[in-house]
Amino acid sequence: MLDRRRLLAGASALAATAAFPARAAAAPSRAEVLATMKRATAFMVDKVAYQGGYVWSYLPDFSRRWGELEAKPTMIWVQPPGTATVGHLFLDAFNATGDAGYLRAAEQAGGALIRGQHPSGGWNYVIDLAGEESLRDWYATVGKNAWRLEEFQHYYGNATFDDAGTSESMQLLLRLYAQTGDKRVKAALDRAIGFVLDSQLPVGGWPQRWPRAGEFSKQGRPDYTGFLTFNDDVAGENIKFLIMAWQVLGEPRLLDAVHRAMDSFVTTQQPAPQAGWGLQHGPDLKPIGARTYEPTSIVTHTTANNVAQLMTFYELTGDARYLARVPEALDWLDQVALPAALRVDGRTHPTFVEPGTNLPLFLHRRGSNVTNGVYWADHDPVGTVGHYSSQRKLDVAGLRRRYEALKATPPEVASRGSPLKAGRSPLPRFFATRPVEVSDLNSNRGAAPAAASEAARVAELVAGLNAEGWWPTMLKSTSHPYRGDSPAEVAPGDFSRTLVGDATDTSPYVTDTPVVGISTGIYVQNMGVLIEHLAAD
Repeated sequence: MLDRRRLLAGASALAATAAFPARAAAAPSRAEVLATMKRATAFMVDKVAYQGGYVWSYLPDFSRRWGELEAKPTMIWVQPPGTATVGHLFLDAFNATGDAGYLRAAEQAGGALIRGQHPSGGWNYVIDLAGEESLRDWYATVGKNAWRLEEFQHYYGNATFDDAGTSESMQLLLRLYAQTGDKRVKAALDRAIGFVLDSQLPVGGWPQRWPRAGEFSKQGRPDYTGFLTFNDDVAGENIKFLIMAWQVLGEPRLLDAVHRAMDSFVTTQQPAPQAGWGLQHGPDLKPIGARTYEPTSIVTHTTANNVAQLMTFYELTGDARYLARVPEALDWLDQVALPAALRVDGRTHPTFVEPGTNLPLFLHRRGSNVTNGVYWADHDPVGTVGHYSSQRKLDVAGLRRRYEALKATPPEVASRGSPLKAGRSPLPRFFATRPVEVSDLNSNRGAAPAAASEAARVAELVAGLNAEGWWPTMLKSTSHPYRGDSPAEVAPGDFSRTLVGDATDTSPYVTDTPVVGISTGIYVQNMGVLIEHLAAD
């Protein structure tokens, strides 16, 4: 649920350890591109995968590996860009080449996800294929001591909609079923659809985690995971999946759930003059705090995202209700924009706005680890935490232009071609070649300069694959190995703005001494470039 995970992963990132050879004047032959793709994939499937699944990055000798946190050798990651992301890439490669080996690899990734599917039908952030006892041990050690990753500090034993892991896994199963008609995949897909429908709240949205699995509080705050969640586009991801499932399966119950979900955006919009939304909303439908650095507030980037969603809903349905209160939300965003003196790196708005006062809230922390560390929010913009931005860059003017254009567009024109009205239809051929909205903590950093042309870029990728079959990547993100529980004593130093605390904090951080490694994100990105090249050939 970390904010930085929504950064664009940088589809042009190469992040190689050494300079690529001089750019070629022409792209390699189709046969050379196909051979490169096949070698890179053989390495991932034969050397990197664990029972068909993947984490985010690996040392070359596989002595350490990471997802959001350091992983055991028996673990695979569900959060993108994890197992389902790679599975989508394999299906894309199959659609581009017709090579059945890619389809088998996609089925293996899907099989790993099916083995780790929660009985409710959803997925957790991570799967430990060694079993429940091993996973609980990981949560009680690595997860428990990750100071800033509070979502990993407690093992709920249920499934989550956070970070699109469940959504992406469901989409992969849907694509696999549409491609193969496999009955085992269909059974898992049916469980996933049941998970989405059964967990939908009466108001139409979804909680972050489901089913409820006991209460857990942090610093005296209530467990937030059962509240209606907009953070990380939980509702938008579920709506997207349900529409895709409707296109493939044509089941009317899926459309009913879509309409209820879209209506939840209207129902939960707060009254003027603070006509926005929170990251999460409580039973009274008012914004409520989540993690200890996510205070009860009206949230600007969530409001901007929900405004964009409402305009998309108008394009899907032609229903003017979805546009009715958009101007109120845009006016509120204009009212709370930061003064020029507080704008950092072009960020225009505070992340959090205090209910009632319209004052910005800024995040701070003290201490050195999960045991002695404390977060709080106040009105002081000085010394804010470094891992969760107190400010956002929002294009309110662009949203307003889109609103004005849609307002002038008749409903029947705006919704022409809507998948809600088109009935059953095929899914797109390619998924992983679309812009990536997540990062494996390495694939969006230290990117090599973009090639002068597509041909040069493809040539670089073909030349840059090493003899073993992987693209060397500087792993700029690392973590402290688990050394035991964090002590109550505060370690020397100032950790108020760092990504990581003292040596007992298992949170990932950017290291001054990066090492060469294997990046799942780089594999997906580079393969996507080669697939697009083939598709355009």
